[in-house]
Amino acid sequence: MLDKKLEAAFNDQINKELYSEYLYLGMKAIFADMNLPGFVNWFDVQVQEERAHAMGMFDYVHERNAQVTLEAIAKPEIKGSTPLEIFEQVLEHEEYVTSRINALMDVAEEVRDRAALSFLDWYVKEQVEEEANVGGVLATLKLIGEDKKALLLLDKDLATRTFVAPVIG
Repeated sequence: MLDKKLEAAFNDQINKELYSEYLYLGMKAIFADMNLPGFVNWFDVQVQEERAHAMGMFDYVHERNAQVTLEAIAKPEIKGSTPLEIFEQVLEHEEYVTSRINALMDVAEEVRDRAALSFLDWYVKEQVEEEANVGGVLATLKLIGEDKKALLLLDKDLATRTFVAPVIG
């Protein structure tokens, strides 16, 4: 059984992961409107990853004989309108998610739940990968600047990204 404080922290993070899915779905729609199918694909993979992250925690909470409590998902606010601006927001968001995973780890440490710490270690590593992935795209977008041909080449590259269901925990 999960400690009640840890259960609440997991439920909060499940909501944040579902919000991430919703945010990236909104960004996917913007790139669809821009007719950039590679970016659409990149965000489609991201949407699937965020859903998998949420469901990994969802299943874990149940596995520990605790209760999942779903809350309303806030309407996502997308701040930018260009690929560069949007990916700056994506990096900012992933850094926020990293901070929240770290806070969840802090609660697991506080209540001395070694099983939860072991489970959450995967998420800590995943966030390093997430930030690096987004940082790479962002660095390329900064290098591209206003070059439309280079943007289309990046779009073709992003079209090759595929979703691989993670083995969480």
